[in-house]
Amino acid sequence: MASETCMPDPMCLIENVKGQLRPNQKALETLSAITQPVVVVAIVGLYRTGKSYLMNKLAGKNTGFSLGSTVQSHTKGIWMWCVPHPQKAGHTLVLLDTEGLGDVEKGDNQNDCWIFALAVLLSSTFVYNSMGAINQQAMDQLQYVTELTDRIRTTSSPHSNGVEDSAEFVSFFPDFVWTLRDVTVRLEADGQSLTADEYLENSLKLKQGTSKEDRNYNLPRLCIRKFFPKKKCFVFCPPTGWKKLSELENLQDDELDSDFVQQAAEFCSFILSSSKAKALPGGIGVTGTRLEKLVLTYINAISSGDLPCMENAILALAKIENSAAVQKAITHYDQQMSQRVLLPTETLQELLDHHRTCEREAIEIFLRTSFKDEDHSFKKELLAQLEKKWKGICNENVKLSSDRCSQLLRNIFSPLEEAVTKDAYSQPGGYFLFVEKREELKEKYLREPRKGIQAEEILQAYLKSNMVMAETILQRDQALTVKQKEIEAEQAKAKSAQAAVKILKDMEEKHVQMMKEKERCYQERVRQLTEKMEQERTQIVEEQGRILALKLQEQEQLLKEGLKEESVRLQNEIQVMEKKNREKVHEEAEYAQSAMKMLGICTRWNST
Repeated sequence: MASETCMPDPMCLIENVKGQLRPNQKALETLSAITQPVVVVAIVGLYRTGKSYLMNKLAGKNTGFSLGSTVQSHTKGIWMWCVPHPQKAGHTLVLLDTEGLGDVEKGDNQNDCWIFALAVLLSSTFVYNSMGAINQQAMDQLQYVTELTDRIRTTSSPHSNGVEDSAEFVSFFPDFVWTLRDVTVRLEADGQSLTADEYLENSLKLKQGTSKEDRNYNLPRLCIRKFFPKKKCFVFCPPTGWKKLSELENLQDDELDSDFVQQAAEFCSFILSSSKAKALPGGIGVTGTRLEKLVLTYINAISSGDLPCMENAILALAKIENSAAVQKAITHYDQQMSQRVLLPTETLQELLDHHRTCEREAIEIFLRTSFKDEDHSFKKELLAQLEKKWKGICNENVKLSSDRCSQLLRNIFSPLEEAVTKDAYSQPGGYFLFVEKREELKEKYLREPRKGIQAEEILQAYLKSNMVMAETILQRDQALTVKQKEIEAEQAKAKSAQAAVKILKDMEEKHVQMMKEKERCYQERVRQLTEKMEQERTQIVEEQGRILALKLQEQEQLLKEGLKEESVRLQNEIQVMEKKNREKVHEEAEYAQSAMKMLGICTRWNST
């Protein structure tokens, strides 16, 4: 499935078979093919409360998710429907419809608790659907929210989490939307009419008492307020008469209550415009591919008897994705070098220029697609592989150049060598004829294109290997005096020495070129990594600021309600959070320093 292609119908994502949750492989494959960011909207609630109808509307359809019309939960497990987001270009809307909570056939609520927890973990907007007004019975039915900290851990540490550590959960919990269905009473308090949002806030007010009854009353409300600082409420009147409810998916809008149709439209408009793309702590965007891995990680944890842990899930996801990011970067480097570079190159600089560009692009790909590489192991692996690839290309460039030059020399000079073996130059004046012919063939060799960077070195090596042959011809030339032969021999040695000096100079220039290029690569890597870490730091600071602002807002509300004790608790939590934030900023600074040190070790080549 292409990332922009929608599913024609929903499919089961997490199957519930005899109380055991297991992923549906076909659905996972569908998710894994979605490379776009995903906006995930999950809905939970008691069975037969009209959840599926709202989800079908979000998908722009009347049918899709099964509505059901019996007193049993019709949807089993968690069902998924992926469609192009109608308002966010380049995003996929993932709708998750869950089986009804409180099905009398289940016997216990363990399964319900896991369904609820998974919906929270996977979504960016969490919709809780219930019938009628928000009263104590509705709160009692929302018992699952009080058990979230017993079902989910933010870190692998056994000494963390709980309601008093809610800031950790807020960083990855979704926005909360409460939909009230079939409401037939006016929303009011103390005789004053309330909006749906005001009604929700009023319903979540805490009692000031300290009795067991007061604590039980406050706990679900406190959990919702602390875990879900961003809340929204929608109220729906009955859609039609009860006799027609079983036909709801077949009814047209003009056959439904007009107020209900308007309320459903407002709900869909809000969800589609306000729901954020799914993200993990640190601003790590979630694609369908990443969502698939999260589903597997959570289900595997539940199946093994562990609690889903956000930290472990992110680290597991990072390990998979960072390995893939390294491979993707290396593949890009290989492809681009093979496309852009024709070996052997005429100059070393030509090869260096292409390498610099391709390496920069490869590192950009890795930094763009990797995350949570806290020990730098994947960066080290990437740089080591790039270094190995570069050395291999340099060696291949030298070899191909040497091979081509050697073959050219054999082809060009073979007639001269053959003539020498036939004693064609063993005659008076033969030496000068030999030298003249050799110079002619040398010029021919130098005119040949695509010889590469070894052209001069291989030529001089060839000429040096044939010095004995030239010396023999010189000594046999009877037209030259002994003195002339000595002069010619000395001149030949001088030319050979000059050529050797030139080769050494060329080698030194190449070495200087390589060292300058290494420094340029080092500076470029520092720039890229600094930019990446600055982006990550900005995301962390923004996330911390958002959570802190929500906590301060909640504290202000507690003070307004006269709940000083709870406000003090929250103030202590805020102080702990601010301390953790400062520590995190310090850790990030140390991380940056160690990353730079690592980069220097990996990229500053030894000049010896």
